[in-house]
Amino acid sequence: MSVEHPEKSGEHAERPDEHPEKSDEHPEKSGEHPENPVATPFDQDAWWRDAVVYQVYPRSFADANGDGQGDLPGVLSRLDHLAELGVDAIWLNPFYPSPLADGGYDVADHRDVDPRYGTLADFDALVAGAAARDIKVIVDIVPNHCSAEHPWFRQALAAGPGSPERERFVFRDEPNNWQSIFGGPAWTRVPDGQWYLHLFDSGQPDWNWRHPDVVAMFERVLRFWLDRGVAGFRIDVAAMLFKQDGLPDVTPGSQGGPLSPGNSPVPYEHQPELLELYRSWRKILDAYPGDRGTVAEIWFGHADQARPYLTGDGLAQLFNFRLMPTPWSAGEFRAVIDESHRLARETGGSIPWVLGNHDVPRMVTRFGVDQDLVRAPTPEVLLGRLDVDVALGTRRARAAALLLLALPGGAYIYQGDELGLPEHLAIPDEARQDPMFERTLRTFIGRDGCRVPLPWSGTAPPYGFGGRETWLPQPEDWAALTVAAQRADPGSTLNLYRAALAVRRGHPALGDGDLTWLDAPPDVLAFAREPGFVLMVNFGAEPVPLPPGQDVLLASGPLDAGLLPPDTGVWLS
Repeated sequence: MSVEHPEKSGEHAERPDEHPEKSDEHPEKSGEHPENPVATPFDQDAWWRDAVVYQVYPRSFADANGDGQGDLPGVLSRLDHLAELGVDAIWLNPFYPSPLADGGYDVADHRDVDPRYGTLADFDALVAGAAARDIKVIVDIVPNHCSAEHPWFRQALAAGPGSPERERFVFRDEPNNWQSIFGGPAWTRVPDGQWYLHLFDSGQPDWNWRHPDVVAMFERVLRFWLDRGVAGFRIDVAAMLFKQDGLPDVTPGSQGGPLSPGNSPVPYEHQPELLELYRSWRKILDAYPGDRGTVAEIWFGHADQARPYLTGDGLAQLFNFRLMPTPWSAGEFRAVIDESHRLARETGGSIPWVLGNHDVPRMVTRFGVDQDLVRAPTPEVLLGRLDVDVALGTRRARAAALLLLALPGGAYIYQGDELGLPEHLAIPDEARQDPMFERTLRTFIGRDGCRVPLPWSGTAPPYGFGGRETWLPQPEDWAALTVAAQRADPGSTLNLYRAALAVRRGHPALGDGDLTWLDAPPDVLAFAREPGFVLMVNFGAEPVPLPPGQDVLLASGPLDAGLLPPDTGVWLS
């Protein structure tokens, strides 16, 4: 339903003074094969190996000053919600100074807070407030590109062709055939005739990572936020920083974009210099106490693309995005879980699971449509013109949450998924802000629908978010989905997440470790984790028997006299 690119949006900036479908007939350990030995996990005791991290999109989380846009004091004011939810850490999407060409992923200063969001003092108060609730803070770092308003880029435009200032970016006299991930050409011409590279929006020029000034600048950025107490970094488009020497043309059809995935290697991904760069970053983080970590946004099409990054001396973690585009199918979910868990076991690495984020349609909507449209989106789907069975999508999203939180390793929860929010598909064209909408000539509605401000209380917009009018409009029918309404409902999605996280925190089988697949019908996933834990999810259309002699710890919906209904998950002991 969405169109995820093999990577994602981006942003940057700096200071002026800086230069199979099958059921199991026999139980088996996931990923155990004689030719694939199990590696000893690295960083075994690091907090992030089995942490549950909550993604905060600050502009849409909570508004403290009433201007209709979320801010850091708003996040601070709602930390009790996150503490009661039971998460271990929060990841903050960019809050840096930015003209918002791409929602803040166009950074103009990496070492400050945009006045829309507050001040550095507000950031420090947020870190302290989170620490008081035993919640760590991860921040976004955006190293592939910066804002066109970044001082260094403005200096480069003023200095002209051949200048040292232009060497920090990628300027050419003639463009190659690369296309922007957001649609349209990846090159923009400046008045003196040269062209600059932007793999995303034209307001996001790419850095030249072979320039020592760029390398040194980002080392300063890392230390700046580490000194302020962050527990780690989420690295935006982490596979794309270095471009192949000579900038060769791509093979037609090989390049990913907003409407289709790439199908072969491209000269701006997975370049060998990345590994040494991330080793150098790891040394910086290791100089600080407390197991500071990194989690990299790398969309990998197969395990061999991810394997080089999981070495123990570089990146701490790679996101596991493979479940997000997977249709509601036991066989397809099983295939992704097997491949990803096998990769983690073979390398000793950590690949936290993800079912939603700020770049893809929400789970309730993905799971509430004809799943063939997830496999092959039509032009109508890309414009949000589709029928969504919200009740069906909600049942499946609740079951998927129990699956996510039972899998070995860490997990990320996108804000609003704990409320069961659907995608807002009816945002007026004039209110859309994602640059992908215009860059695709309005053939793809973009990502605004999953970025709508959260509903906190009340029966009408802005649902206690703050102000009178939110920066993106909220639906009129979210009154039953507010935090306040769901707190009062024992069967709500919010209370399901709270219960699941409480069980996960206290059960010795959950968190990092292994799983063993159990015999199950073709439309059911069932695995055991030791000691004494079993998950079952019924992806099919008919009820299936629950195993005898097991106590129910938690179920995503009502159970029926020893049967697990369709689109329902259960934790057993």
